[in-house]
Amino acid sequence: MVDGGIPYPMLSDQGGKIGELFDVYDEDGGVDIRGRFIIDPEGIIQAAEVLTPPVGRNPEELLRQIQAYQHHQKTGEVMPSGWHEGESTLKPSTNLAGRVWEVWKPKK
Repeated sequence: MVDGGIPYPMLSDQGGKIGELFDVYDEDGGVDIRGRFIIDPEGIIQAAEVLTPPVGRNPEELLRQIQAYQHHQKTGEVMPSGWHEGESTLKPSTNLAGRVWEVWKPKK
């Protein structure tokens, strides 16, 4: 499906042990429900999305979120919804509470 293969390790969860840990194992069906989890280098889950089979996932959004988390790890800055690499970011501050929409002007 991907020219040159997938550039990261994949695994299978026969028996649902990992699915049970993440609470996505469907015991009746004997399969894991589709889920994705962004786990930081310290092993902390930063994001999770679980979808039932009728709804597909968005790989572009997954990549955007990974880039945003990586940027935050490096800089401490925060990224509003819809942020893409190279766009402006925000410095965390109590002054931003309830005012992000006033401060952040996304490029269109």
